[in-house]
Amino acid sequence: MRIISYNLNGIRAAIKKGFLEWLATDPADIICIQETKAQQTDVDVTEIEKLGYHVYWFAAQKKGYSGVAVFTKLEPREVFYGSGIEQSDFEGRSIRLDFEDFTLVNAYFPSGTTGDIRQTYKYQWLDELLDYLNELRKIRPHLIVTGDYNICHREIDIHDPKGNKKSSGFLPEERAWMDKFFENGFIDSFRHVHPERTGAYSWWSQRFPSVRLNNKGWRIDYISVTRGLHERIVTAEIYPDVKHSDHCPIYLEIGDLLSK
Repeated sequence: MRIISYNLNGIRAAIKKGFLEWLATDPADIICIQETKAQQTDVDVTEIEKLGYHVYWFAAQKKGYSGVAVFTKLEPREVFYGSGIEQSDFEGRSIRLDFEDFTLVNAYFPSGTTGDIRQTYKYQWLDELLDYLNELRKIRPHLIVTGDYNICHREIDIHDPKGNKKSSGFLPEERAWMDKFFENGFIDSFRHVHPERTGAYSWWSQRFPSVRLNNKGWRIDYISVTRGLHERIVTAEIYPDVKHSDHCPIYLEIGDLLSK
């Protein structure tokens, strides 16, 4: 089974840059999108459905903001829109799909770059997410958590760790939460396959065109799996040459799953 996670930074803008044409190349069985910035009615999803995907969409209440979606060729048993946590659901930050023997959670983690209020909310959201996942694991032990986490975990995951040590997304408190997340039984699929690969980034600032050209990036997008599922990982990759967004797609291939 092939999974892609991709922050599109606005699906309508990405479509204008060839996203649907790329989707037609069959890049994965399940495509997890973050930051759709659109209601489902804003996009002609029939074009996506014609490619064999079932479309599941959870938008923010605020138009043009946040939002997640999953396009999947494997039909889930059940879909849950949101986590049941009011503020997170108001912002359209997560969607859950239950398949036969695993559960997929696609999430768009908050950014704290706009100031202290949002940074404080980010810490609250992170703790609420971990509590939610821990409860979910009691009934659905095999989890795959995809998304834009908006955090670089280690120095190897960012082009300039010293210059960004006080930047949201690389703060000690955020990195400590990532430590706790992985110590809690989740596996970073990319680092499982490529423990020491350098220069592997999934987001580049749009402020200066040379940033992406010179690969001055951050790895803030992840596909994590619960311990046990990591033994089924076939490969994990990052696709920096796919350019519909300031992010790029990340990829996981996982084997021996029962769902068809």
